[in-house]
Amino acid sequence: MSKVPLTLRGAEKMREELKQLKSVERPTVIKAIAEARAHGDLKENAEYHAAKEQQGFIEGRIKDLEGKLSHAQIIDVSEMTATGRVIFGSTVLLGDEESGKEITYQIVGEDEADAKAGMISYTSPIARALIGKQEGDVVVVRAPGGDREVEIIEVRYI
Repeated sequence: MSKVPLTLRGAEKMREELKQLKSVERPTVIKAIAEARAHGDLKENAEYHAAKEQQGFIEGRIKDLEGKLSHAQIIDVSEMTATGRVIFGSTVLLGDEESGKEITYQIVGEDEADAKAGMISYTSPIARALIGKQEGDVVVVRAPGGDREVEIIEVRYI
């Protein structure tokens, strides 16, 4: 499996979720299974089946997170030299040429992406159009809603 880029903050959030799953949620569901098992007949025990299903979800998520973290290439953009060029992890202030509105995006890994929080995946059309460009460049973004021109006003490495 190839390396998957993650920001330092994204990797830390994954580690925190993994710790929560292993130290809190897994023991809780194991306890719930033991309690449900103590009630007797497992065939008709809805609590037991629900707890086992929850255990399956937790174990699957733990495996998923461990796999992603083991193949992660963690990039700390704050240690990069500020060149004004858009790279993975950088925060970009854009000006929409048509509407005049300004919007800020941080280019992050696929698992960290949250458009509402201003974090877009490096594989998104906007990020692909921006990566490699400089402050002051006008970029045409080919999006499902049509082509849009945006100007790169500022690039920060935070």
